[in-house]
Amino acid sequence: MKGRVHPKLHYFGLIVLFLAMSVILFTLYNRTFIDLSVSKVAQEILPQDQTNKKINSKCTPAVSTAPHVTKLGCSFYPLFPKETAEVDLLRDLVAWPETPPVPSNFSLNKTSDPAHSSFTILPQKGAGSWHVGDELEVLIQICDFHGEPKKSGGDVILARLHNPALSAGVAGQVLDHRNGSYSAVFALPWEGSAQVEVTLVHPSEAVTVLQKLTREQPDRIYFKSLFRSGSVTETTTCNVCLETTQQNLCNYTNVYTGDRWFCYKPKKLDCDARTTHYKGGFNQNLKPLEEKLFQSNVNMKVSIPAVGPANITVLPKLKEENRTAKTRRSGYYYQGAWRALDGTTVQQFNNSAAISQCLKGKVVHMFGDSTIRQWFEYFVKSVPDLKEFNLKNSKQNGPFMALDYARNTLVTFRCHGPPIRFSSILVTQLRYIANELDGLKGGTDTVVVIGIWSHFSTFPIEVYIKRLLSIRKSVMRLLARAPTTQVVIRTANPKSLTLYEALTNSDWYSIQRDKVLREIFKGVKVRLLDAWEMTLAHHLPHNLHPEPPIIKNMIDVLLSYICF
Repeated sequence: MKGRVHPKLHYFGLIVLFLAMSVILFTLYNRTFIDLSVSKVAQEILPQDQTNKKINSKCTPAVSTAPHVTKLGCSFYPLFPKETAEVDLLRDLVAWPETPPVPSNFSLNKTSDPAHSSFTILPQKGAGSWHVGDELEVLIQICDFHGEPKKSGGDVILARLHNPALSAGVAGQVLDHRNGSYSAVFALPWEGSAQVEVTLVHPSEAVTVLQKLTREQPDRIYFKSLFRSGSVTETTTCNVCLETTQQNLCNYTNVYTGDRWFCYKPKKLDCDARTTHYKGGFNQNLKPLEEKLFQSNVNMKVSIPAVGPANITVLPKLKEENRTAKTRRSGYYYQGAWRALDGTTVQQFNNSAAISQCLKGKVVHMFGDSTIRQWFEYFVKSVPDLKEFNLKNSKQNGPFMALDYARNTLVTFRCHGPPIRFSSILVTQLRYIANELDGLKGGTDTVVVIGIWSHFSTFPIEVYIKRLLSIRKSVMRLLARAPTTQVVIRTANPKSLTLYEALTNSDWYSIQRDKVLREIFKGVKVRLLDAWEMTLAHHLPHNLHPEPPIIKNMIDVLLSYICF
């Protein structure tokens, strides 16, 4: 009949209408739920007068409510009060021995001089021989440029034991006696010759300067953001904390973790117009005399000579003796291969087939800085079947993705969020590791790799602690919902030092962050990959991005964790 709707069409129309209404209601529900969740988190993180402001879009002043306040007028303490006690304990953990004052007219000749300093191998107890399983102790005496013994501690010293012929090496543990003398203790894991090497990284006076820089110039590396709306663009300075001026601030604090980030508000554009983040530059504000405390081949990363022999001969292990070791090491090199001392059997993955077989069916998510990106690059280069998908992103920033379709293997990399020092990166790609972990399903075939340390060196240690605490919470949530997920965390590593590197990324900074990382993840079901010892024990020069043989050994350890 003309004008009537066919029953089937009418029925179909009702179904379409029902589905459309369901989608709308579901969208509204989720939006309401998200808004309520964000509002609840914001109330925990932001001061009361900011909870009604739109997160990441309104300009808000930095607030100083905690006791540790820098000259920039803002606090580096965590925003969650319940974390304050743990932060205090961690700060005590990395407290450095008292270092000498460095007045404006100090004498360089009275500072630590590696050429006039020395180390001595202490005799074995009972005048006996050294055997595998024993420990070797070395006494180090630091002197000034006049050859006078120093009376205080605080020097940064590294030590290792090695045998070039055997391609063997192990890191030493250094103890500061706070009177100018130090002890270095070494495990003796191989037979044959073992040669001691002691290095002065920084004189104690240089540490005094580094401490002052952190206290007075935590913003010496500064960042920029580009704001754009149509044809209008503006660029402003950004950082964890900004000097309070008449200029308003855009608050980009992570509402879920409390990690702070601010930019000066553009004069014409809104905070929502921010498009990119990049490292702006470095303000070096050292006096000429202070710079002399950071001289390569003079008093920075220079070997200390031995008084007497610098090597010993290690005999086979005595079967009847079972000694308790004073020092705990993660492992050592022998014949160029890393041997773990934590019970892990490190397999050798010497070809692409072995790596591909280990990764078969796995999803490997890598998060962190360029030292983790180096691992992603190793996999892509070493495994021809692992094809990188071109996401048309910067080769420095990422994110990256590689796929072996035949073996159902996926490997990804994403850099961590601010204060990342990379070149221009879209703010849409600035992700915090904790947030990313909360979005993972996890499971038996999921591997999470985290490495975050280098870009936090110029800030007070509390900034790094706060970031790791938020990551730890997300790791624990991931393991609670998917207990079989494997999580591997890469530690820091020593590196070569120039004046710039010393002031922004010194081994002294890395030592502190390495201690904090190990303590924060103690007792959590994760595996630590000790990049510090693996770099220090190797014969190749230190580098922020370790040399290929060291990376190969790191990957062997990682894959041994994953597949055995």
